Amino acid sequence: MTENDPHAHDSAAGRQNPGAQPGTEGQAAWSQPTAPGASPAPAPASGEQPTYGEQAQQNPGYATANPWSAQGAQTGPMGYNNPYPPTGGTTQQQYAAPGTYSVPPAPAPKKSGPGKLLAGVAAIALVIGGVAGGTVGYLTGGSSGPSVNALDQPKPAQQTGNAPSGSIESVAQKLSPSVVELQVSGRTAAGEGSGFVLSTDGYILTNNHVVEVAANGGQIQAVFQDGKKAAASVVGRDPTTDIAVVKVSGVSGLKPVELGRSDDLRVGQPVVAIGSPFELSGTVTSGIVSSLHRPVQAGGDETDQTTVMDAIQTDAAINPGNSGGPLANMNGQVIGINSAIYSPNNGQGGQGGASQGGNVGIGFAIPIDQARRTANDIINTGHATQTFIGAKVTDAPQGGAQLGDITPGSPAEKAGLKSGDIVTKIDDRAIDSADTLVAAIRTRAPDEKATFTLSGGRTVQVTLGGQPVPAN
Repeated sequence: MTENDPHAHDSAAGRQNPGAQPGTEGQAAWSQPTAPGASPAPAPASGEQPTYGEQAQQNPGYATANPWSAQGAQTGPMGYNNPYPPTGGTTQQQYAAPGTYSVPPAPAPKKSGPGKLLAGVAAIALVIGGVAGGTVGYLTGGSSGPSVNALDQPKPAQQTGNAPSGSIESVAQKLSPSVVELQVSGRTAAGEGSGFVLSTDGYILTNNHVVEVAANGGQIQAVFQDGKKAAASVVGRDPTTDIAVVKVSGVSGLKPVELGRSDDLRVGQPVVAIGSPFELSGTVTSGIVSSLHRPVQAGGDETDQTTVMDAIQTDAAINPGNSGGPLANMNGQVIGINSAIYSPNNGQGGQGGASQGGNVGIGFAIPIDQARRTANDIINTGHATQTFIGAKVTDAPQGGAQLGDITPGSPAEKAGLKSGDIVTKIDDRAIDSADTLVAAIRTRAPDEKATFTLSGGRTVQVTLGGQPVPAN
């Protein structure tokens, strides 16, 4: 039985078979159509089935109403037996499945105009086919009950209360109250971005490039999901990690986010991004972790390593204004800060809040492990601490990162590294460029030990150093 069979039994109201008797679902009992002005056919004796010829004689309208002609096949194309075989038919007079009919063959399609037009019509038919099939069956079958209009019967939402755990909806419900739109203005520029609440006393984490125009005498206004607005001030910022912390005062009911981890992320893992793209506050998008440990310059030219970050790449839609907003796992824990997007017009990547491009499915987020450490430094000391080794670095022609000038007394000099050394690996991570080396160092904490593998196979253990980044 298919939904396009005009004689398919509809147990709800018998609407697909105008002669169906209520309460006979699953049985072979059907009322017979009657021609206008004709008397109803007499009921057959118990255990007997009137033939088609008898029906036609007793009720002339039956020949029109019955889809099976006197010459029709006794077994339909689906293998079901015709319940009204012609007079003198064979013994195959029972249903293969009670209450069902076979589908009559569809008429051959008519040929039309040029092939190009036919292709377009076919495409439209494929799109609306499911709807059209159901509608045609309903209109052909009529209705045995009162008319039903969806507009007259508003239904409550299927989903009430809390969303299913682990769904995009549940992540949005959990995180959205903690996401803030930041409206920023300075002496020469104005813009907006996103941030998220770290504490009930008003600390908010965002990107440096979102608030830097207001760092010296500018203004920042935080707009919360419930419509509350409050002035914010810069606590500290770090251009090298593109992290900043701002604070609002006198706002009650702030809901801090839950921070997750970024050191155990997996490619393909689903994620959700929330922010204010193009000033559309509270926008939720979803995707996956597309790649990990992607060296990205979040601003500056191609030779500027100031803002190189070890980014999480995602295909969740990120646009200008998403910068500073959270990237979360399906438990609603923040695992990154949306910071940059790939822009074909701008090269490697543009700042999420300032790029002229739009989303092309390639966005970048700062890992939360690095952002957490930087934010703690800013809140506790007023400035960030940058991890470093004290050596200039460039791309090696044969691959890897080649060290240049070594700063006297630096961690690199203390470890025995020399100008001209080519680093090919840090611990288990392959190093294929200067940016990869810088990003790998910045993801680690000061005083952490790391094993550098140099070209030729020599290894050197380096104790990473830390140096303060000037506040504001």
